[in-house]
Amino acid sequence: MVRHLRAEASAGRMLPFVIEYQGRLVGQLTVAGITWGSMCSGHVGYWVDESVAGRGVMPTAVALAVDHCFRTVGLHRIEVCIRPENGPSRRVVEKLGFREEGLRPRYLHIDGGWRDHLVFALTAEEVPEGLLSRLRRKRGGNTAGPGGPSSAERPGTSPK
Repeated sequence: MVRHLRAEASAGRMLPFVIEYQGRLVGQLTVAGITWGSMCSGHVGYWVDESVAGRGVMPTAVALAVDHCFRTVGLHRIEVCIRPENGPSRRVVEKLGFREEGLRPRYLHIDGGWRDHLVFALTAEEVPEGLLSRLRRKRGGNTAGPGGPSSAERPGTSPK
């Protein structure tokens, strides 16, 4: 897997990242399917250890990766495709303000079957201030870190 990630990254088709929280490896985020030319897009996939879920780690990681893709790499559009029943991943893109574009029936082969996915997307023009700035503004300036998450990120609480 690591060899594949390195080869795809070297070819400019993928950006693999690890996610650390408080000095511990807790997840992975990959920008894959990078297409250049008139499209300039990619899609984001991610996972996070359940021990840190709900602490704002993944929304922060996605925001950082999207900002890097838009501002440094030069991509124009980012998609995230999520299985409809995956509530935690849907909350990540909802917190970040991704726009839902529709359903892709039988999109990916997972766990022995073709699974539907919902498509969420953002373009660079939709976040001129950057996605991390948008997330911070929604949180009232708080970000995940040593001081802990804002109330909007703690399980069992709702945003103000």
